[in-house]
Amino acid sequence: MLESGSNTLTIVVVGASGDLARRKIFPALFALYCQGLLPVELTIMGFARSAMTDESFRESITEHLTCRYTPEERSCAEKMDAFLACCHYVSGQYGSTDAFLDLFMRMQEHEPHSRTNRLFYLAIPPSVFMDVARALGDAGFVYCDDSSPWSRVVVEKPFGHDRSSSDQLVEELSHVFAERQIFRIDHYLGKEVIQNLMVLRFANRIFEPLWSREHIQSVQISWAEPIGIEGRGGYFDQYGIVRDVMQNHLLQMVSLVAMEPPASTSSAAIRQEKVRLLETVAAVGIEDLVLGQYTAAPAGAPPAPGYTEDESVPDDSLASTYAAVLLHINNPRWEGVPFLLRAGKGLDRKSTEIRILFRETEANVFSGVSGHAEPNELIIRVQPNEAIMFRITSKVPGLEMDLETRDLDLEYKTAFSELIPDAYEDLILDVIQGERSLFISSGELAAAWDVFTPVLDTVDSNHIRPLPYPFGSTGPSAAMDLAIRADTVWR
Repeated sequence: MLESGSNTLTIVVVGASGDLARRKIFPALFALYCQGLLPVELTIMGFARSAMTDESFRESITEHLTCRYTPEERSCAEKMDAFLACCHYVSGQYGSTDAFLDLFMRMQEHEPHSRTNRLFYLAIPPSVFMDVARALGDAGFVYCDDSSPWSRVVVEKPFGHDRSSSDQLVEELSHVFAERQIFRIDHYLGKEVIQNLMVLRFANRIFEPLWSREHIQSVQISWAEPIGIEGRGGYFDQYGIVRDVMQNHLLQMVSLVAMEPPASTSSAAIRQEKVRLLETVAAVGIEDLVLGQYTAAPAGAPPAPGYTEDESVPDDSLASTYAAVLLHINNPRWEGVPFLLRAGKGLDRKSTEIRILFRETEANVFSGVSGHAEPNELIIRVQPNEAIMFRITSKVPGLEMDLETRDLDLEYKTAFSELIPDAYEDLILDVIQGERSLFISSGELAAAWDVFTPVLDTVDSNHIRPLPYPFGSTGPSAAMDLAIRADTVWR
């Protein structure tokens, strides 16, 4: 349901010619449009430096639009034509107030009312965030409050380079937008399985009594991609895997797994508990960090260049494409429980998983029975093929007492007939509705950077070289040492 008063809407996508906008944002907007979740009086303005007409802009959008919500060919074509008719384009420099004044004039040609709700999506590199924000403010786009009509801005990660630069971005952005108008997006928070984490924990009585150091041996969160940076080194080499994936995606998952029960499902209550949790995570020490950088694929494997062999990467780059971290949470619930995080590109698989390993059963009466039994484990697979699995010990059918570990599994594609929305669909709709629980507050941002900034400063100031690992492998072998220190193994 649309927020009260949201009968008209203008969406301004800054960076509209880029991959993020064309592959994710506009398809998400079209999906919402097909479901009747956007106002009838809708204006979509694309803005970027590339020179395009409205027609060529619409053509660039069309190739990534899908008909999954309107599978009938005629209905889809009609929806697509109507959606594209709402889309217009203006080119200009990101820091130019005059260019944004031109955009403002074009908007007024298409907006049905002089005061229309406005959503600004900054699908641009962080280096030009502030130039754009200032130009928006100077051009008179932004309403000063968040009443009706409203102005809201969506900002993509990474939010800064460290705690200091993050604080500066927060401060500078506050000169144009109030905190309640700012939606810092981490698209992993929009994924269906991640949204289910709180429901799994707090709506099922079986889990919360066991959700502590007394019953849980370790928590592992892994993110793996079987591809390299493939020409995108201009961005990635400035940040590396810790800043690009671990400090945001994985630490957000940690906060949802480990936070205390919120007082309610309100965005304020959820954010408050996430901040409280992150403030108890000890800053990572260099001894708790393993960094890697992929080299070329070994002989006999499908050919793949090493990271520094990519033309977009400097030959002497020290950027890490792999990181493994041992986190320590200093609170009564989690004291002594290792949280192992790893993320990497150029690995042997595509996977994002949360694995919660429970302690072995004490005084197990079946300890002498034949068969292999492992400790219980809760596996939350975010991608691919979303699923939640609970690993239990079971008797093998037959006349003998043989034990075996089996999974009780909930695979989304077989359990649910409903279409699983893309994360961006869910998150953009939340922005329109003013729902903030899946977005990152300035307090969360500061606490998350405090976990990683000290060790990143150490790595950068000492020019620490990441360990090599072959493309298509599991990463550097030194990562195993972290798990051994935590008295567990990578799973």
